Amino acid sequence: MAERICRALRDGALEGEHAPALTIKDSIQSPFGSLVFNHVLSQLSSFIVAQKSQSQGIVLVAFSRGPLYYEEFFKSKGNDVASSNKWIRVLDCCTDPLGWRSKLMESGRIANLTLGTSTTASLYKNVKDLDKLLLAITELGKELVGDGKGRFVVAIDSVSEMLRHTSISSVAGLLSNLRSHDQVSCLFWLLHSDIHETKAIAALEYLSSMQASAEPITRPVNGQRGNSEKLPFLEQNLRGGKIHVRFKRRNGRVRLMSEEFCIEQSGIKFTPISSEAEMIAQSLVPKVQFNLQLSEKERNDRAKVVLPFEHQGNGKTIQIYDGRKSLNEDKPEMQYTSAEKVQTVKDSGRGEIIYFRDSDDEMPDSDEDPDDDLDI
Repeated sequence: MAERICRALRDGALEGEHAPALTIKDSIQSPFGSLVFNHVLSQLSSFIVAQKSQSQGIVLVAFSRGPLYYEEFFKSKGNDVASSNKWIRVLDCCTDPLGWRSKLMESGRIANLTLGTSTTASLYKNVKDLDKLLLAITELGKELVGDGKGRFVVAIDSVSEMLRHTSISSVAGLLSNLRSHDQVSCLFWLLHSDIHETKAIAALEYLSSMQASAEPITRPVNGQRGNSEKLPFLEQNLRGGKIHVRFKRRNGRVRLMSEEFCIEQSGIKFTPISSEAEMIAQSLVPKVQFNLQLSEKERNDRAKVVLPFEHQGNGKTIQIYDGRKSLNEDKPEMQYTSAEKVQTVKDSGRGEIIYFRDSDDEMPDSDEDPDDDLDI
């Protein structure tokens, strides 16, 4: 499932459509959103280096970590950092987000500010101005792919940090402009959902075509309030969790998928949900008071039921009335007067419809079409 997310981002945007966007959410109960973000970033960088992606480069907007962290990260994944300037640009919004350090450096109070990395990085000093931030992102992308039809990926490692300095409407406008940009292939971002209002989370989810939520495997029941009782759950949740993904299709349909992940020395590893977890999920389904399956006796009893539309001959020839021909036409018809006929019907105890023609001019029923002579 995680690989499916990476493939969707790798394939990028169709002509005339917005770029696919991924929201990665986590919380204090399962704080592994950054590992999921790094996994997606690593997979996309591998696709780009192997020239198997629609995009030709990555613009990494770093809010929570500096460029040096990502240089070490790409080294650990086996990427050649010396040649990384061909496919990645880092916009450093972490080192000096508001420009205070630069002002102190100009006044001589602190030493010169250096990024300390060989990765191509640009320092951004005013995270409150999102219009200039949009311009800086697109300019870095054009440095990678040029002004033609080349595309690039935009990765934002913490939208939560952006929301510390500006409003949700401004952040949503920035993300929407990036999705609709002609040269953006895809974008993804990380959100710490438990520190924001519901309307802010809903706005960011509305902008994304995919949502990945990291959640704990187990939760303590309401009665377990003591630290000693919570400890086993905390230890288990620190070793892994579940990730629930929501895909929005172009036709408006939504598909939900789930997967487990575990934390290893090399990073995060995704695995299908175990059969034990599936059994627990099935046990949570409420049990109904009826059974949809039939026993052998019930099947036999059902087969013996005579349905109303079935004709029972009882050994005799089955005659089906066709609406015109009388079944008793071969029998000699007895002539009754109208009074005698009514009396006979009363004596027999059976109902019968008696029809008297108003005049002899009224034609009896026939097979001929009365409108046959019309020329329509």
